Amino acid sequence: MAVLSIILWGCLLLPLGIALHSGYSLFRNYLIARRIGIRYHVIPVSHLNHFWMLVDRKVLRYVRKYFGENAFTRYNWMGWELPDRYFSHHELGDVFMLVTPGRNWLYLGHPDIVMDVTRRRDDFPRCVELTQVEGQQWVTQRKLMASCFNEQYNETVWSESISQANDMIRYWTSRPSVRSAAHDLRTLSLGVLSKAGFGKSFKFEGYEETSHIDPSASYKDSLQLILEHCILIIAMGPKFFTETAWLPRKYRQIGQAVTSFQKSMTDMYESEKARVAQGISGTSANRTFLSSLAKASLDAKPGEGLTEREIYGNIFVINFAGHDTSSHVFTFAVYFLAANPEVQDWLSEELDSVLGKSAPHEWDYTTQFPRLKRCLAVLYETLRLYTPVPVTKWTKEKTQTLNVGDKTLVLPPNTMMCLAYSSLQSDPRWWGPDSLTWRPSRFIKPAGDESALGGGKESAKEEEFLQPKRGTFVGWSEGARDCPGRKFSQVEFVATIASLFRDWRVDPVVFEGETIEAARERVLDLIKTDSAMVLLTQMLHPERAPLVWSRR
Repeated sequence: MAVLSIILWGCLLLPLGIALHSGYSLFRNYLIARRIGIRYHVIPVSHLNHFWMLVDRKVLRYVRKYFGENAFTRYNWMGWELPDRYFSHHELGDVFMLVTPGRNWLYLGHPDIVMDVTRRRDDFPRCVELTQVEGQQWVTQRKLMASCFNEQYNETVWSESISQANDMIRYWTSRPSVRSAAHDLRTLSLGVLSKAGFGKSFKFEGYEETSHIDPSASYKDSLQLILEHCILIIAMGPKFFTETAWLPRKYRQIGQAVTSFQKSMTDMYESEKARVAQGISGTSANRTFLSSLAKASLDAKPGEGLTEREIYGNIFVINFAGHDTSSHVFTFAVYFLAANPEVQDWLSEELDSVLGKSAPHEWDYTTQFPRLKRCLAVLYETLRLYTPVPVTKWTKEKTQTLNVGDKTLVLPPNTMMCLAYSSLQSDPRWWGPDSLTWRPSRFIKPAGDESALGGGKESAKEEEFLQPKRGTFVGWSEGARDCPGRKFSQVEFVATIASLFRDWRVDPVVFEGETIEAARERVLDLIKTDSAMVLLTQMLHPERAPLVWSRR
């Protein structure tokens, strides 16, 4: 009876203790925000609360239903920036703060402020929860990453993207309609990464061609399963799935996938290290990301190389950043193109001009990739509206100052800072009155013309790519810590889009009683209302809008 009483009191007091601690922390952070002297909103749950990340949308749906819209329902969920766009910054100013029980979050919505923060890498490092390394460790890893992403490496990305995309379009065009575009684009992205990053080739298999017998068995399938359940794994921890015997089969498979992926990475790395030591791999002619890691480990002086944890951390980051981010951007782009036939026509003009009637295996990276500017513009415009990964910085343990207009803000230690990507990249001040419209031609201008193209009668040979103003576009971050895989993603995207649309076009399936114009509007509405942040920004249910491919 005494034991039962203790358990009962524990169950009652633990939530009370958590609530009191959260309330105290929230009040303390509220006082800090007031002293900074900018506008703010107070929200009751930390953005970094893993349990809240699992339930935030479900809980807020009911709160909104019974209590209406307020700061809690507007800001206290992961990915609130996406539907909010620039509206909060127009209401509250170029910077504003969200006060939470964990930390205060400062949102930066002006390009000059963003560039100031990104240039001051030592004052405002990346959030340690996200990147893990700073200082000399970061310098070492950055040099290693730079050695991987070279032009020889990009040629492999180019050729493998073309190969995978042509296999995928053959699969898609063999079916009356396609609901598995997101899954298949993820498979393509993984195939490109596997070849270029790890030296492993996988034949493309469409969703209906895959066996689905044991999704946790192989490197490819285990990674897909991990990425599909990444929020759950982060919230519960990998050991929960690998060491808990009573879990249902679905969750045991997640644990098996984690174990299988770890084993695959270990086996691949150790095998590559042996090949590099023997001189079989790691030369300039056949270097991959994995062989570069192995060579750096073997060549490093004692105490100067990467630790084993850093090596495997880099392997996972490359798998995650080089695979999942690309696949989500591909999905957005294909659905935007399906809803915008005039942009497909615009792309076709360029593809006919640059590629002509040549076979895909004859396409040349060195001469033809730089000329496919309209394909690149589709990537930039898609990233502008749906950047997969937000950039987070902080003041760490030091007090820092930040100039905002004619004011100097004093930011205390442990202040989180977000480059407000969704606002920066949609603000009419930088992007014009149609800033919320997907229009890739805004990135293209004819030679000698000061304005972006409006449609595309001009010859593709005369066009130039229009780089956005620094600080208004953070699709690959900015400053010293911009994404080292920028060129990788550009080459992969351009090669894939060229392969898909050189001979084909895509439309939404027209439902009964619907016109093609209504179907396209339905796709645009799905993109707008069914996109959200999971761990990355993505379309949640693209299968609700099946697509059909036909010859041009």
